[in-house]
Parts: sequence; C-alpha cells; structure tokens
Amino acid sequence: MSNVHHPRNTYGADGTYVDVHNAETLPHGVPQDREGAYRAACEATVPAVPAMPPEPPGPALPRRADGPPYATATVTVTATDTDTATPTGRAARRRRTRDAERADSPMRRLLPLLPLVPQALVVAFLAGGTTAFVAKDKAVELTVDGKPRTLHTFADDVGELLAEEGVRVGAHDMVAPSPGTALAGGDEIAVRHGRPVRLTLDGRRHEVWTTARTVEEALGQLGVRAEGAYLSVSRSRRIGREGLALDVRTERAVTVMADGRARTVRTNAATVGEAVEEAGITLRGQDTTSVPSGSFPRDGQTITVLRITDGREVREEAVPFPVRRTDDPALFRGTEVVERAGRPGLLRVTYALRTVNGVRQRPRRVRTETVREPRAQVVRVGTKPRPASVRGADHLDWQALAACESGGRADAVDPSGTYGGLYQFDTRTWHSLGGTGRPQDASASEQTFRAKKLYIRRGATPWPHCGARLQN
Repeated sequence: MSNVHHPRNTYGADGTYVDVHNAETLPHGVPQDREGAYRAACEATVPAVPAMPPEPPGPALPRRADGPPYATATVTVTATDTDTATPTGRAARRRRTRDAERADSPMRRLLPLLPLVPQALVVAFLAGGTTAFVAKDKAVELTVDGKPRTLHTFADDVGELLAEEGVRVGAHDMVAPSPGTALAGGDEIAVRHGRPVRLTLDGRRHEVWTTARTVEEALGQLGVRAEGAYLSVSRSRRIGREGLALDVRTERAVTVMADGRARTVRTNAATVGEAVEEAGITLRGQDTTSVPSGSFPRDGQTITVLRITDGREVREEAVPFPVRRTDDPALFRGTEVVERAGRPGLLRVTYALRTVNGVRQRPRRVRTETVREPRAQVVRVGTKPRPASVRGADHLDWQALAACESGGRADAVDPSGTYGGLYQFDTRTWHSLGGTGRPQDASASEQTFRAKKLYIRRGATPWPHCGARLQN
C-alpha cells in the first residue's frame, strides 16, 4: 500500500483546476496521444514539501488470537504551493489542512485502537478475577494414616477438604483439627482411621478400636502394660484397616504351695499348669491343683498342689432280712411267735480309696456284687384275748421271781442257749404250757401267764434257786 495520499482534486501543470476523478475515461484501444494526454492530467503533481523525520517505532501491538496483528492506519499529508496561490488553491489548501487536522486529532489517533478495546476489557476483568482466584487458593498439608501430601484447595473448612479428596471418616476415626474448623494457608490436617482389635487381655476378651498404626502404639493408646508381657504378634507389626487379633498376657506374681513349701514366681503363663511348671514342680500320677489346671492364673493367686494316692478295697457287708407277720388266733394278744427265723444277705462291695497330701479321704463305692440274697423272717402274731388271771397264782410275787431268774429281761437267754425268757423256760416246757416258738420271743405278759400255769401244775419246783421269792 502506497504511503502517498492523492487528493481527490488537484491542479494541472498549467495551473488550471482538474477534477481527476471526473475526467473523461478513454475507451479501450484509443490513440496513444489521447491516452498520454489523460495520463498527463492525472499524474500532475505539486511541489513536494520536505519529508518529516520518521517517528521512533512504538510498542508492538498484541496479536489477535484469531488472525494477523491489528492493522494500523497511516495518514500522509501532501503540501501545496505557497500562500501566494490562487483563491482556488487556497480553498484546496484549507481542505487539505482540515483533513490533516482530522487525521491528527485524538479521536483519529484512537480509531485504529478500537479493535483492541474488547480484549483490554477482558484482560482487565481476568486480572481482577485472578486476584480473587489467588486469594481463595490455599496450600495445606493433608496427612492420612501417616502419609503426608501438600495440596492446593479452595475448601473453606476441613470437612470440605476431606470431601474434595474423597477421604471418608467414621465414628472411630480421628481428624485433627475437627471437620468444622476453617482452613487457612499453611494448615496441617491429620486423619487417622480407626482399626478394630480383638484383644484378649489376661484371658478376658475385648472388642476395641484404635487409630494406632502399630501394635506397640496400640498398646500405649489402650493403656496396656507391655513390660514382661507375652504378645501373640510382634510389637512392630503394622495394623491394617482390617484390624487384627491380639493376645496379651501381662506379667503376674503367683505363689505355688507344694510338698510343704511355698514358691512365688513372676510369670505370663496362659494356664495354672504352665505356672506350676515354671515354679519347678512336677505333677505325677493323679496329682492335681486346688484350682483347675487349665484356668488363667491371676496376679497374687495362691495355687496348692495336691499329691494324690489312689487305692482299692473290697468289703463284705450284710444285707438285713425282711420280716413278714401273720395273725394267729391261737395265740394270746401281744404274743408273737417266730415261725421261721430270717437270714441276712451278703454283698461284696469295692471301694476306691484316696489319700490327699497324706490325709485319707472318705472311701467311694465303685462296685457292688451280691453274694447271698437275704431270707425273710416269718412271725405269727396272737389275736386271742388274754385271760384275766390264773386262780391260785395271782397273789404271788412274779416280778421278784423274774428279777432273780433273768434280771427282769423278757428276751434273756442262758449261756447254754437252753433256757430263755423272764422265767427261763426250756422249749419243751414252754410248748407243754401252750406256748409256741421260743419263750424269749413271747411277750412279758404271756410269759408270766405261762409261768402261773406251770406253778399251778408243779408249784415252785421248776425254780429251785429263785422259787422262794414268790412268797415275799
């Protein structure tokens, strides 16, 4: 594009005014002389004014995102002749001056920059938004289960940050500071997830939660004394989110009494039997302890070892015979006659004997064998009314006679076994008087009645040593 501005009207070489844009246009193929005349009129120039020194280059304008750099408008002013020009030349000169002033006006200078205005406004808007954007952005450190990382976040509080990062927390988890705490740049947030622990402590089972990451840390958090304790897993064992089962047996003082001596040991044994072994005591045979050997030993507990000796013993024992009674109308009331004597049975019994620490315990029956069955005794019981008296003998002192013969005992039997009862009847005499069975088995009243009958028959002769007592 030429930097020379051709005004619409100009003057020809002879000073006449020429309207170059309304000049006659030659048709195609006209003679050369007419074409030259036309060119001379159109190309007439005025003396050029001295050129202005070039302005230093300004700052480059920014490129548009969708095309070439913004175009710039260049205005060139072509001067006319001196002030002595004709009125027509002065008018043209005034028009040129006015056009130049328009070209140099502030508005004219701003026109090429109009395409830049929207982008500038956007840049200014974005600059303000960026300031707010940067002000909201915060750099914080988030540590989850011991793993730290630095984050940039627009979250307003801890809970919003955890939600953005997909960190879910539950009732057994620990968050410091709490989820509702406001966030600021440089804050440190720690999250520890809870882990279930199936803890068996000194024989008692517990279901607990901990945020510790290792067994040793968990023991400290739960307040478990680990010095001298037995642990089912290593103290350095890491606890995963799924948790673990942990058996802890703390050290305890246990006293063991055995063979007359007391031994106190410090142990983390799981059973009483293990504690007894640690005390250097060996159980033999039927030996046992005062508490179940499989139970858990408690701190300060005293355990007694029981030395046991077992044995067997066989004994024969009598079995009492039963008695069957039948009524006999031939016998006076109150009279009982043994028709068939009973015989006891016999058992063979086996007993278990036990001695504990030298003391014999009560025998325990373990086996019974019948050697002989018992035989029942048959007794006849009199139902006949007894006579009131025996005439001629009632006035005698029968009590004194009985005291002399048998000591007043109705069941008395002499050493030979021949005589029995109050009045020492022999069996033959007794039967002759109407008695049955043995005299010593009859009642005292029946024996006295039979003695009176014997006195009526024979007097005091049957009692040669004591008969005189009847006359007292």
